[in-house]
Amino acid sequence: MSIQVSELSKVYGEQRAVDAISFELKKGEITGFLGPNGAGKSTTMKMITGFLPPTSGKASVCGFDIVEQSLEVRKRVGYLPESNPLYYDMYIKEFLEFIAGIHQLGKASSQRITEVINLTGLQPERHKKIGALSNGYKQRVGLAHALLHDPEVLILDEPTTGLDPNQLADIRQLIKELGANKTVILSTHIMQEVEALCDRVIIINKGKIVADDKLSILQKNNAGNGYIQVTFAELTSEAELLGIAGVTRVVAREGNTWQLFTSQVDDVRKNLLQFALINNRNILSLQSNSQSLETIFREITKSA
Repeated sequence: MSIQVSELSKVYGEQRAVDAISFELKKGEITGFLGPNGAGKSTTMKMITGFLPPTSGKASVCGFDIVEQSLEVRKRVGYLPESNPLYYDMYIKEFLEFIAGIHQLGKASSQRITEVINLTGLQPERHKKIGALSNGYKQRVGLAHALLHDPEVLILDEPTTGLDPNQLADIRQLIKELGANKTVILSTHIMQEVEALCDRVIIINKGKIVADDKLSILQKNNAGNGYIQVTFAELTSEAELLGIAGVTRVVAREGNTWQLFTSQVDDVRKNLLQFALINNRNILSLQSNSQSLETIFREITKSA
């Protein structure tokens, strides 16, 4: 496993910011790390990257202990913190040369700097001082910083903050490509971003992990507001549709179209097709709508 976390905790006085959490992440996996403000997301990320010592528990990155082998961990992690600290008086290339020196990239520095400038779309602004850049381009510089030493693990805290829609699409695509051969932890408040990028979701609330699963399974298991929208060629009654196993509520729409609400979208779809076959009903259209991640997030963090 690229990242292993076991019973990891961080305590400030009487406050348990992170409370004995455990999870494992493997290479080639993009994981959305979600939670309300103050839930412990950033604290967890800072502990994994070696910026913050844990109070108790253990964690390792690529087999190296975050406390005992902190330097080895930092060599293998690219970290973009939410605050994105940059040297505003430096030019972009000058800053990246400075970071390359810290990572001791040596003769490979020049080529690698060119590569990350191209990867992050900094070419149009590459001759400017960082302080003169827009927020979106500053965020790109932070991402270039995280990528410069070609780390095995990327930990990105709100990586798309300040990006315009065009920049957003570019950076999301880059993160998706990087996730093919790296381990990526992505923290964001934009749920559509998680749905577009992440294979897996971990939700933390009040310092504890309250959900950890593949996105598709999480949606299926929490699909209380999921529904199937179906249009029949023939007239169909509400009573008939309520008789389909798994349907909890029925709403009529225009043109003999119905919405069938259920907590078991896949099962109801099969039962609906069987209903149509037995009752000689022709289905003109059929669409499923699982519960959105945003709704799942609200329900889980509200009840935890």
